[in-house]
Amino acid sequence: MIVLAGIKNCNTVRSARRWLDDNNIEYDFLDLRSDQFNKKTLGMWLESVEWTALLNKRSTSWRGLEDGDRENLDEARAMKLLLQHPTLIKRPVLQLPGSIELGFNAEKYSELFK
Repeated sequence: MIVLAGIKNCNTVRSARRWLDDNNIEYDFLDLRSDQFNKKTLGMWLESVEWTALLNKRSTSWRGLEDGDRENLDEARAMKLLLQHPTLIKRPVLQLPGSIELGFNAEKYSELFK
């Protein structure tokens, strides 16, 4: 089962969804702002990717955090932040059987779905 996770109004997520649709690839969309995004899902992602890769420090949300929230991060604190502020997650998250891909790149998606 393929899951694409992101935020509906994110341009990069829209591009990924359009690419998947144009290439007739079936997937489920997980809105990171919904109740379906939870600790279990995030924990599963963190088994495949480092929390440092999942955390988007270039986001507006990151810049909006208080200094205390951004300092001395470890996986547990990062997980709490990502659950509280899902817009901190690098988007989209493409969940494939056995792997996770972060961000969207058409060439990379073409390689993944050969």
